[in-house]
Amino acid sequence: MFRRTIELKGHIVDSKVLPTVFEEIEKLGGEIFIEHSVIGKKKEDYSYLIMEVSAQSQETLDDVLNVVVKLGANILDEAEVVLEPAPRDGVFPEGFYSSTNLPTFVWYNDSWIKVEAMEMDCAVVLEEKPNLKAYCVPISRVKKDQLIVVGKTGVKVLAIDANADKEVFSFMGSEVSSEKPKNLVIKDIASQMESIKRRNGKILFVLGPAVIHTGAGVWVEKLIENNYLDIIFAGNAVATHDVENAFFGTSLGICLKSGKCIHEGHSHHLRAINRIRAAGSMEEAVIKGVLTKGLMYTMIKHKTQYVLAGSIRDDGPMPEVITDVIKAQEAMRSKLDGVEMVIMLSSMLHAIATGNILPASIKTICVDINPAVVTKLADRGSFQTVGLVSDVEWFLRQLTEHLGIDTKN
Repeated sequence: MFRRTIELKGHIVDSKVLPTVFEEIEKLGGEIFIEHSVIGKKKEDYSYLIMEVSAQSQETLDDVLNVVVKLGANILDEAEVVLEPAPRDGVFPEGFYSSTNLPTFVWYNDSWIKVEAMEMDCAVVLEEKPNLKAYCVPISRVKKDQLIVVGKTGVKVLAIDANADKEVFSFMGSEVSSEKPKNLVIKDIASQMESIKRRNGKILFVLGPAVIHTGAGVWVEKLIENNYLDIIFAGNAVATHDVENAFFGTSLGICLKSGKCIHEGHSHHLRAINRIRAAGSMEEAVIKGVLTKGLMYTMIKHKTQYVLAGSIRDDGPMPEVITDVIKAQEAMRSKLDGVEMVIMLSSMLHAIATGNILPASIKTICVDINPAVVTKLADRGSFQTVGLVSDVEWFLRQLTEHLGIDTKN
């Protein structure tokens, strides 16, 4: 939304100026928010009104302002955003504006500019060439002399109604709890996923290793095969134990069919990593016929985008795992364009990492047997996250069924 603040003063009520202004703004497609008003009590008293006028485009806002000015409104001056150059690569100027994940605008050259790539805990860069734009930049990526927004002057942040989407999250608006009608929640999520795919939006899953340990990988495969899943974020463990299961039928040395501990099973994950490294990569292993089934196989065959971000505890790791955390962050950010829903499944580490780079406008669902995971997300600023306390295998199986996918084959 593009916004300006205007004032009306004088005999605006009895002269019918005020209702006429309201009518003209509405007729042109604008919206009004009253910030301050004093209505005269007597006929000779003046009235005074300050209101914010907004529109979906700068052109519509200009049309609205032209009309209300002719009716006697004054456009109040906006304070222009304060800019300072970054002193060197990787350093913000002192006093920089620290961004949130909410929709943000900066006032520059007599117009509100929407900040692109919204992300919490970043700074806002303003560029004039080749085109005027503002966008968030993390501290690791800022370059010397980039113009950075300093302070809060000329910055406007819009709140998002967390309860706006009642149809989809009608059962998920309460505190994190295991006492929710889970099947109805999942039905709502499935309905929203279907709606997103009809308009060619993207859905991202963040996976923890419990998805593999519980045997739930097969449901993720079905979602990929039926075009309900576009992007996956995970770590080394998801890939490793999925490939371990493909080669040996185990995850962490436990047989996924019998639930029994297999002799020498503790070494299976290392043998799986070694076999993939010998092939060159997981993709090469698929091409050479070394890897013939499993979640990673399905992702590669269906060209599902993925980012495997490593951690200090990883064995191996698998060749595709990004071990530089800054590069992993950049890879994750690069996949967010067009994403409308993120579902996080049993991964505190990668769920929080993903939440930190998401704009608040993306619907975010966290499914975990541990309610503390959802609480931590909210505490760290991802307030848009709604949570479901559940076993991930049951959740994914129910979600697959609600999407009308055959779960028997």
